[in-house]
Amino acid sequence: MTAHPLPPVVNAATWERRLQALRAREKAATRELDAIAAERRRLPMVQLPDYTLDGEDGPVRLVDVFDGRSQLIVYHHMWFPGEEWQCPGCTGFTAQFTRLDFLDAYDARFVVVTQGPIEEALAYRRRVGNRMTWYSTARSSFGADVGAPPGGGFAVNVFLRDGDTVHRTWHTGGRGVEQLTHTFPLIDLLPYGRQEEWQDSPEGWPQSPTYSRWPRSEDIAALYGPDDGPEGPDGPDGPDADGSGRPTQGR
Repeated sequence: MTAHPLPPVVNAATWERRLQALRAREKAATRELDAIAAERRRLPMVQLPDYTLDGEDGPVRLVDVFDGRSQLIVYHHMWFPGEEWQCPGCTGFTAQFTRLDFLDAYDARFVVVTQGPIEEALAYRRRVGNRMTWYSTARSSFGADVGAPPGGGFAVNVFLRDGDTVHRTWHTGGRGVEQLTHTFPLIDLLPYGRQEEWQDSPEGWPQSPTYSRWPRSEDIAALYGPDDGPEGPDGPDGPDADGSGRPTQGR
C-alpha cells in the first residue's frame, strides 16, 4: 500500500459528475489550443540570410537542411563546451523521437541544431543513442540570430522554404516546448502528477525538487546508447546500421 495520501473515495455517480465537470474545462482548453494554432497559421514571417551550418558530411546550406521539404522544425540543443554529458532536459526531450517519418506526409522535417562543434555533437548523439539528425551552428551566427546563442537555453524554431529562400515562422523556448513532448501530458494524467515542488497539489501529495525525477543524460545513454541491442543506433535495426554515424531512418 502507498504511504502517500489518497484521493477521496466516492460512489460512481459522484465520480462521473466530477469527471464531466473537469471534461468541460478540458474541452475548452482543446478549443483554445485549436484557436491558438489557427492564429499561428496566420503569423507573418521573416526572411533569413543564406546561412551555412555543419552537417555529418560537411558544410550545408540552411536551405538544404530541409532535404527537399518545404517546412522545417529545429530543436536547438543546449551545449556546454568540453562536457561529456550535455543538458539532460535536451537529451531526454530529443530521445523521445525515435521515428519522424510521419512528418513526410506534411512535407516537413525535424532536426537538432546545437552550438557544439559537429564532431563533438555527432559523438554525443552516438553516445546517448539519439535517433535524430544533428547539425552544428558553431561556425555560423544562425543559432544566435534565431534565439539560441552560445551558452543560451534550448529553443524551437520553425521555418518555411520558398525555393531557395528560407523564412522564420515561429519560435518558442522554456515551457513553450512542453507542447511538443509526450512525457509531460502522460505524467499530468497521473493522480500525483509531476510531483514537483511548484505544482499545485493537495496537501500531503508527494513533491520533490524540480527536475529531480528527470533522468540524467548518463541514464539515457545507458538505456539507448550504442550497446543497447539490435534496435540501438549501432544495431542491425538501428539508425546507425550502416556504421556511417548518420541516421538511416527517415532519410
